[in-house]
Amino acid sequence: MDERPGTDTILLVEDNEDLAEGLRYNLELEGYQVLHAADGRAGLRMADEADPDLVILDLMLPDVDGFQVLRTLRDRGEDMPVLILTARGADEDRVRGFRMDADQYVTKPFHLLELLERVQSLLRRHAGRTKSPDGARTIRFGDVTVDTASHAVRKGGAEVSLTPRAYQLMLALIAREGAVATRHDLLREVWGHRGEVLTRTVDSHIAELRRKLEDDATAPVHFLTVWKVGYRFAEG
Repeated sequence: MDERPGTDTILLVEDNEDLAEGLRYNLELEGYQVLHAADGRAGLRMADEADPDLVILDLMLPDVDGFQVLRTLRDRGEDMPVLILTARGADEDRVRGFRMDADQYVTKPFHLLELLERVQSLLRRHAGRTKSPDGARTIRFGDVTVDTASHAVRKGGAEVSLTPRAYQLMLALIAREGAVATRHDLLREVWGHRGEVLTRTVDSHIAELRRKLEDDATAPVHFLTVWKVGYRFAEG
């Protein structure tokens, strides 16, 4: 890899001690600080205490499974990248993971160099996303207010909790000022156009935006479907 990482902290949640030790060794060689949790409960506790820059998460954990760990992190509002590393490669598992806002999905066995590249790419992209934007502003549509400096979203004065991907999807659509975005456009802009992310993942996050920000999710006026093309945003 051309760029060397900084001192980012990675939380590895993996119950296979041999695999965990090998990953820790190679990640530390790349310059990362690595924390290891052998089960889901310990992983959630360490994520809360250490606020890692990235989580590598196994799904088949002995107590709380990886999906529940991921859901709990996102429900807390944690937006650090999560890379799922698992032997479960079925499409339904991938879709479930991405709908819950996983950032990458790598199946075992895997190539170490590919994994390291994905880790570096996720950290680089997340760092760029979380810098305070010079053009921070307040966006209003309907009775929704979005403060892009604090990422606070309110509807009718009440705070709304959006998953990180739904929030980014909302901003991507708003930025187009009414122009249509195809699902592939949105996959590229919001998910980095990873081949393993299915287009129906976009649909599930649009459904979240409608459910939480529209007055009637079944008759949206802001997040609109353009038949056979994609989606567009309207102020309403």
